[in-house]
Amino acid sequence: MFKVLMVDDEPDAEHLFRQNFRREIRRKDYEFLFAQSADQALQLLQDETSPEVMAVLSDINMPGMTGLDLLDVVKRRTPDLTVIMITAYGDAGTETEARRRGAARLVSKPVDFADLKSELAGLADRTAP
Repeated sequence: MFKVLMVDDEPDAEHLFRQNFRREIRRKDYEFLFAQSADQALQLLQDETSPEVMAVLSDINMPGMTGLDLLDVVKRRTPDLTVIMITAYGDAGTETEARRRGAARLVSKPVDFADLKSELAGLADRTAP
């Protein structure tokens, strides 16, 4: 099972992802963990009782620690963990900065779930034993 941590301060994000991945979650292709802040995400990633996360999807614009700040910490701690940034304000400068900091990709809102599923399936295939 491919485990994904979704980080977004918008309360609707969890519902939206659960709804769009409902078949894959039911088939146990994916397990999603949800955090509503970068701090909460870091706690989940450090918690030894949490399942091993294989990818992080993070909003960029969040109160407190931003998604880019979270990206810096995640990459410093676990450089091989794939991080995909999500933003409503996708421009070339934002994408360049996210990639410079180690993001695998920048996804613009509204999220193209078919494209994201394809990206995650590719990651899952590459990490499968």
